[in-house]
Formats: sequence, C-alpha cells, structure tokens
Amino acid sequence: MSKNDTSCGCGKYELLQKINNPAQVQELSDEELTQLAEELRQCIINTVSVGGGHLAPSLGVIELTLALFKCFNLDYDRLVWDVGHQAYAHKILTGRYKEFHTLRQKDGISGFPRMAENKYDHFGVGHSSTSISAALGMAVASDLEGDNRNCVAVIGDGSMTAGQAFEGLNQAGGMKRKMVVILNDNEMSISTNVGALSAFLSRKLSHPVMNRFKKDFESILKQVPKIGDDLAMYAKRGEDSFKSFFTPGMLFESLDFTYLGPIDGHNLNELVDVLEQVKKMDGPVLVHVLTKKGKGYAPAEDNPTYFHGVGSFEPETGRAKKFKGGLPSYTEVFGKTLCKLAEKDDKIVAITAAMPEGTGTDTFREQFPDRFVDVGICEQHAVTFAAGLATLGYKPAVAVYSTFMQRSYDQVVHDVCLQNLNVNFFLDRGGLVGADGATHHGVFDMSFMRHIPNLIFMAPKDEAELSRMVRTAIDFDGPAAVRYPRGVGIGAILEETPSTLEIGEGELLRDGFDGVIITVGSRVWPAVEAVEEIDEEHGKAVAVFNARFIKPLPEKEILELAGRFKKILIVEENAKAGGFSSAVVELLVDNNAIDGHEIKRLGIPDEFIEHGTQLELRNELGIDTTGMKDAMKEMLGLE
Repeated sequence: MSKNDTSCGCGKYELLQKINNPAQVQELSDEELTQLAEELRQCIINTVSVGGGHLAPSLGVIELTLALFKCFNLDYDRLVWDVGHQAYAHKILTGRYKEFHTLRQKDGISGFPRMAENKYDHFGVGHSSTSISAALGMAVASDLEGDNRNCVAVIGDGSMTAGQAFEGLNQAGGMKRKMVVILNDNEMSISTNVGALSAFLSRKLSHPVMNRFKKDFESILKQVPKIGDDLAMYAKRGEDSFKSFFTPGMLFESLDFTYLGPIDGHNLNELVDVLEQVKKMDGPVLVHVLTKKGKGYAPAEDNPTYFHGVGSFEPETGRAKKFKGGLPSYTEVFGKTLCKLAEKDDKIVAITAAMPEGTGTDTFREQFPDRFVDVGICEQHAVTFAAGLATLGYKPAVAVYSTFMQRSYDQVVHDVCLQNLNVNFFLDRGGLVGADGATHHGVFDMSFMRHIPNLIFMAPKDEAELSRMVRTAIDFDGPAAVRYPRGVGIGAILEETPSTLEIGEGELLRDGFDGVIITVGSRVWPAVEAVEEIDEEHGKAVAVFNARFIKPLPEKEILELAGRFKKILIVEENAKAGGFSSAVVELLVDNNAIDGHEIKRLGIPDEFIEHGTQLELRNELGIDTTGMKDAMKEMLGLE
C-alpha cells in the first residue's frame, strides 16, 4: 500500500470514514458506537499487519477510547495517553483516518502521540509513566486559569510499576486537584461475581447523590458533642474497609484518591455511565478499568507479548510474514553469550526493566530463574539494585534499551561509578531504531556516559565482537557498558568461548595512504565498504580504524594515525555533540595534534530524528556507506 493511497484499506468502514474529530463520536448512538468499535479493530489490525506496530495494547482500549471521547470534550478537556502504545484508536478518531496507513513510515504519522502532529495529542509520550505528572500539571494550570476543564491520564500496560507514576499520585492526592486517572489494567484476572459487585459499588459510590450524602452525613456526625470526630472517622474507615474487601482500592484511597472499580473495560455502557459521573466529582479520582490486551483478535489475545510490538503479519492467521535472512540478532547474541558465561560463573545475575524478550534475557530467565530479576518499568531502581548486588561480589548484567538508560543517569553516576562497582550495562538498540522514532532512538548514550569516571564503554562492529565485549565487561573489575544496534549481525563466526579484549585497544581493519576513517560500532563495516569502493573506482587507499572503545579511547593508536594521515573522517551513530567524534577531536587538541589536518565528523546532528527505517534514516543523515564514501571523496578532491 503506497503512502498516497488514502483509503487505508478501510473503504468498507462506513462510520470511520465520516469521523474527523472527537465531537462526532459524542453524536453516535449505542448501536453505532458498537459498530465503530468493530471498525476500529479491523482498521488497526489491517494496517499493523502491513507495517508493524503496537497492536495488542491498542486493541485492548477500543471501548475505553470511545467512552472517553463520548464523555469528555477534547477541544477543552485534556487527555494524556501514557507511553502511547494504546493510542491508535485515538489517532484514527482525531482526523488521521486517511493517513493511518502511513503509521510509523518515513514522513508518515508517528506511532506515538505528538503535540506537533495533532491538536488532540495533548502531550507527547513514548517513555512510560509520565501521564499522571503531566495531567496534574495541566490540572494546576487549569485551576490557575480559573476554568473547570477535566484533565485525564490513561496509564497502564505496566507503567504503574514505575516510581514516577507514584510520585505523581502522591503529589496529586496531596494537592487535591480535580483530575482523573484511568488505570488500564490488562493483566489482573477477576471473577465475574467480584467484577459485577465491584462495578456496582463503583457506580453507586460515584453517583453525585451518594457523594453528597456521604459528605452531609460526615458533617452531621462531626456535630455530635465530644465524639463527633471519632464517629466520622469510624464511618470513613467502615466505608474504606467495605471497599477494600472487594477491591484493591485502599492503596489509592490512602493517597487521597477516590477509587472506583474495577470496571469492565469492554462494556461501553458501563464505562460511559461511570465516566459521566466522574466528570462531576471534585478532587483526584482513579478509575480502575480491566481490559484484555489484543481484545477482539484471537492471535493477539492468545499471545499479547508477541503482539505488543509486532512486525508485519498475516491478518487472517496472525502468523509473521517470512523474510529472507536467518542471521541472529544482536539481542540474541547478547542473550546467548550471557547464558554461556553464566554456566561457568554463578555470580552473574541478569536484570531487566520489564523487557526480558526485548533484551534477550528471556533465555537467561529460563536457564537461571534464581539469578534473573525483572524489576518492572523501573530503570532507576534496576541500576541501584544492581549496585547493591555488586557490593557482595555479584556481577549484575543490566540489560536495557539505550533510550531508556537515560532515565537512570544519576544512578549510574552516583550509585555505580562513584563507588566503582562491578555493574555491567548492556544497551540494546544503540543508534537509530527505525519506526518508533524520536522517543526511541538510542543516539545519546555515548554522549551521556563517556564522561563518567571509572566506566569503560564499548561498541562492537559485529556480533562476534559483541560476544567478546560481553565477556570483557563481565570480567572487568568495575563499571562497564556495551552498546549495540537494533537488528541482525553480518554473519560473523562466533568464538566457542569468547575471549576478552585489551581495554582501550582498537584495530586497524584496513591500511592506506590517502586518508583514514576512524569509527566505532555499527558504522565500521559500512566504512570498510565505502573505502573499498573508493579504491576500486579511484585508486585511492583509505584506512579504516575500528576504535572498539568509546572510553577509554585507544589514544596511542589514534595519535599514531593522526601522525600519518592529514585527512581524517570520524563517523558515529550517535549525537555528534559530546559523542565519539567529540572524544577523538578532544584527544587531538589536548595532544597538539590538530594542526594541518582536515577533519570531518559524521553523526547525528543537533536535532531529534523522526521515524523511518534504519536504512532510510542512515542514508538521509549521511552515515551509511554512500554518505561516508561521498564525504571522503570530497575530502580527497574526487569527483
């Protein structure tokens, strides 16, 4: 399907093609809402089956999305979707139906809510657990403006495990501002009887008449001489005990939220009934909604983890479409190497933040369940927890996406590196990740980690070198980090038992006379291809140096290269600001080795890079083989 095809494969969707803004949803009858829910499901399934995306989370909140649109005025009220994995229906219903087939494609619509993309995306998201804090900020602003808009945060999909979510809840409860938190619980199982009773309690306890009665009754009790305050307290405790006996609401009630639920998240009438009553309530309210990930699509219901973020698949069966290849991914190589090392070293402990499959630690979990810890979406806690393990001689391996490592920067500095503890960070998705876009590109880790004392930092040119770097990090007596890209390797042969690398030592992969490319990680083999083409086409011999280490740099070797070559091209798949190329230039300046040289740097410019395939983005930024070839040809004065 081309980007110019505005049918989205959805021409048969009678209602969807008529809706351009949220207000039109409010005009629909109950029967039409039910039909719209089915059309949304089919449109999302058909679109994601072609280009991939976050399928199961969005299918699970179709009815909830419709209920929110039915009850709230999104031209005035504010709605924040946590993470954004759940927001596909929201995108379709806010004027992006005709563009939905471009989801996550270059120059198409983002896979996440973005304020710059649509006025109904009230807050940009991509990382988890920010919704409550953002919605509270909006609620405070609303009060300061003197209006009465509703500010709603939809949080779930694991996001409630993160500390920031509870920081937001604590602040919101203390400030007692009018706001609504929807807890989208797609994991808890609850029986029909308990669910029905809890829904009954929520409807009755949230009704305006009931709320008025509770307040009036409390006032009457407090007027009883001498014992009034005690009576009011006992009455409140009795209500809390009654609710907590059937629901998990006491946690939220203790944070001064009015707790309602659990509610059936796929019962539109029930959702609308409760949300209409919630709009009239004062203070912070938490509505606990039970949903099923992948609802309405059997393959996603049966395997919600796989369909959480999925590539293209056959919509009829759910089977992944087959592609040529078969090479192992960097993620798989990391996971298998860590398991191999753990077979001989019982001090290795694998830690991940709610991403065992995504980081390749699921294989470790299966083989060494006692030495595997999934901390939930808590990267800060993961790092300090690992530091605690290291104090007693263990070798924690913290596997996390590069973009999520940003959330634990202070813990890396203060709890690990300052104390020089043997904690190992394995940063998956280092570099450009593709369709997830700006929120998920791992293009800042070299910049924010290379300046931290005591830390060594590596990036492999291929899967064989990754295996060696995992061993090197584990064996190093101190903090170590390895960053590697998303995707498969090049087919390099892995050592049966990976050997270690010499700390701070690179390798000259190709020698030359006319210039040198100094690079690291994913850009090494494209650099070799670039100079081979230059040699073949122009007879110029350009050297390629694989630094291997971002920190400590292979200083002696780089200075020797600077002594031999006057034309130096430095390439990285990271922000140029403070990254690998900055480190090389700093080294040359500090050693008075800069004069007389022509130096050019290729990397990520000082801007956020949008979504597209890795190949498209690398080409656009000039850091692929063609870009390096063109840059070196220009330096050599070649046409």
